[in-house]
Amino acid sequence: MFICVHLWIQIPASAAQTLTGIDVLEAQKFAPLVGKRVGLITNQTGIDRKRRSTIDLLAHAPGVKLVALFSPEHGIRGSFDARVSSTTDEATGLPVYSLYGETERPTDAMLAGLDALVFDVQDAGVRFYTYITTMGYAMESAAAHHLAFYLLDRPDPLGGERIEGPMLDRDRTNFVGYFPMPVRMAMTLGEMAQMFNAEKKIGCDLHIIRMQNWRRQMWFSDTGLPWVNPSPNLRSPDEGILYPGLEILQAGGVSVGRGTTRPFEFLGAPWIRGEELAANLNRRAIPGVRFEPGKFTPDSGLYKGELCEGLRVVLADRDKLQPMRMGIEIASALGKLYPRKFESAKMIELVGNAATIKQFMEGGDPSAIVASWNKDLEAFRKVRAKYLLYR
Repeated sequence: MFICVHLWIQIPASAAQTLTGIDVLEAQKFAPLVGKRVGLITNQTGIDRKRRSTIDLLAHAPGVKLVALFSPEHGIRGSFDARVSSTTDEATGLPVYSLYGETERPTDAMLAGLDALVFDVQDAGVRFYTYITTMGYAMESAAAHHLAFYLLDRPDPLGGERIEGPMLDRDRTNFVGYFPMPVRMAMTLGEMAQMFNAEKKIGCDLHIIRMQNWRRQMWFSDTGLPWVNPSPNLRSPDEGILYPGLEILQAGGVSVGRGTTRPFEFLGAPWIRGEELAANLNRRAIPGVRFEPGKFTPDSGLYKGELCEGLRVVLADRDKLQPMRMGIEIASALGKLYPRKFESAKMIELVGNAATIKQFMEGGDPSAIVASWNKDLEAFRKVRAKYLLYR
């Protein structure tokens, strides 16, 4: 069952900034949840426009009984870069059940006594970001336990128009790939929840609290919403724009800046020669980005404590950049310059598409590889169109 909440609140034109699902729910005086025992799946990104946490708002909402909290990867405060144990929330005294620890799905015991699950998490607009899978697993658990599922919608921080990257192969669904879709799908979590529920026949009693004043052409910085790092290594909207194209490279054996002050703006390894790589990439004239040679020493993650030579990736024009094309171009350069070091086959982990990796291993031209995605992307657009909630 799918229900989309269409309770609109009149907003003065002068204040017509984006309102997320929690802002709209507040304006509704939490009416959809009154009388319900609620479990809330959230983290540090679950805040309203005034930076008040969804935890606090639901804990004090008249007629709403908040009885349990659930946290995705990185924990309830978004500070961990490893598996997280369940704990107790100091402020409310409520149990915090980790969905990135001993289990990735809510268990029977965790859901006992609940009437509804509420999901309020900001994702990254990227297929392999695990919050999407946590949402899907929670919807499945809610359906199995006959619980209502309320999705408090938030913007796709990469905008809602540009689709990019290869489709996930259907036999490669896992925790970093819940559903066959491209790397950049240009959908909000509410739109994806509709798609998952229908296409996977989950049977979830789904209620979406829609945003107001969000348009598909908006980048996150256009919304007027406060930025909160969705995870320890995504520290700005610009890093989020570079993230999908750079993250696919790490499995091949390069640092993408984790353990530095500028994750997803640095790229390197002890075996890279920065001047050489930067020159190669700048000759490729990749729209929207340029590359400067540099050195860094990560204090955590891959190559911890080792001097890495490589690049600073400079976002010059977000409107022109195609992050996945950039990632394929960088991978191509690394494969040609350092064939014995860069393990390109391992990129399948996040690329998720065997045909793309095969083309790459055979020395395919990056432009041809990107063009090979078009047929699948057009088919996905037709499926996606059925579930869009915003113009």
